[in-house]
Amino acid sequence: MLRLKLICLGKLKENFWREAEKEYLKRLQVFAKVEIIELKEESFDEKIPTEIIKLKEAEKIKKALDKIKDAFVIVLDEHGKQFSSIAFSKYLFEVAVRGNGDFVFVIGGPLGLDESILKIANLKLSFSSFTFTHQMIRVFLFEQIYRAMMIEGGRQYHY
Repeated sequence: MLRLKLICLGKLKENFWREAEKEYLKRLQVFAKVEIIELKEESFDEKIPTEIIKLKEAEKIKKALDKIKDAFVIVLDEHGKQFSSIAFSKYLFEVAVRGNGDFVFVIGGPLGLDESILKIANLKLSFSSFTFTHQMIRVFLFEQIYRAMMIEGGRQYHY
């Protein structure tokens, strides 16, 4: 069984995102132990430089990561590697076989992730050249992880 942790800035605000996430977490519980670590987003306005906000958020993420040992860290970043669903499934399970099956996924806030967090990553993952809200991508991520499980198990869900 895989062990997945999601470190993310902010909470799911709308009920429809919470319900969608709940559905995928229910589906995933058969295959993986999932833990979500929600960190408080920094408030921002035009008076505070973007880099300062990203640095403050990076410190929170690093503190959360310090409590997690020997996990494969995947950060979601618009400039990261893109996979097909089949290739992502294959990659995920190859990493799990080589390691211990512990994964940490990191989703930044609306301003993205500080460079110091990107450097920590074992993989920078991009879902698309499009930009998505951090709430949307949370649901998309759990759906793709569930899809990866179905692909690995040869199940019909993917097709």
